[in-house]
Amino acid sequence: MAVSTLATASQPARQHRRRRGLAATIALIPLAVVVVVVYLGCMLWTVRLSFSSSKLLPVLDWVGVQQYDRLFANERFTVSAINIGIFGVLFIGGCLVLGFLLAVFIDQRIRAEGVFRTLFLFPHAMSFVVTGLAWQWFLNPTLGLQKLVRDAGFPSFTFDWLVNQEMVIYTLVIAGVWQAAGLVMAILLAGLRGVDEDLWKAARIDGIPPWRVYLSIVLPLIGPMIVTATVLLAVQVVKLYDLVVAMTRGGPGIASEVPAKFVMDHFFERNNIGLATAAATMMLVTVVAALAPWIYARYIRAAGRQP
Repeated sequence: MAVSTLATASQPARQHRRRRGLAATIALIPLAVVVVVVYLGCMLWTVRLSFSSSKLLPVLDWVGVQQYDRLFANERFTVSAINIGIFGVLFIGGCLVLGFLLAVFIDQRIRAEGVFRTLFLFPHAMSFVVTGLAWQWFLNPTLGLQKLVRDAGFPSFTFDWLVNQEMVIYTLVIAGVWQAAGLVMAILLAGLRGVDEDLWKAARIDGIPPWRVYLSIVLPLIGPMIVTATVLLAVQVVKLYDLVVAMTRGGPGIASEVPAKFVMDHFFERNNIGLATAAATMMLVTVVAALAPWIYARYIRAAGRQP
């Protein structure tokens, strides 16, 4: 009798949950349509155009891998690919190291913590365009740092990385790290504040130096925050465009070209849609190849371990 009563009582609850699930599914249909049509559809359309001879307007002929042959024979794209690799490694590494050090500094319960946190996070409130213009002025040999030091009595001082073809990509890294390190600091500080205080007490009792605790214990504990920060930084690397345009416009020469600028220039200035979509497709393939190991480890392998 008791079992029958419980089953009768739970039936309305199951029907209520079923109706709520149906309502949620219906509400998500427009979003699913937008994702499929706009994002996935545009992605497939881009890949299709990369196998066409499209110039000013899209055409649906088939030229095979002709655009990709032209793309890999293009020195400008080769330089762009090398530059984005250098920028990506140094930018992500620099932001993680500097952001972690800033987070450790803030985590020491210092006075005026709010002021320092605001100062470190403030650059991230500015767009890459504003950041690029500010650093373009600061590193301009005739206006910024070099002129200030020479006027101060050091006439032989030289800092011309902005107009030096060998060093200009590193000026982009400096500006990018300055802009994004505050965001990493905020993410990692949240992780540090979640570390149990008893862990630090035990480390002090055992005489373990703080740097060893950070390297061996704290960093593994805040691993998910580091992954989150890395993904956010990687997105900025892939879409790097406005910082380059604001600081160097791809120059001197083509020394600071990046793939996103190559795509935009061929889309809107050189009227070569086929070559631009081929470059965009290569960017997509690179991103998928970079994310595939993480997706496999995070979702597929984890799902396989579940009973």
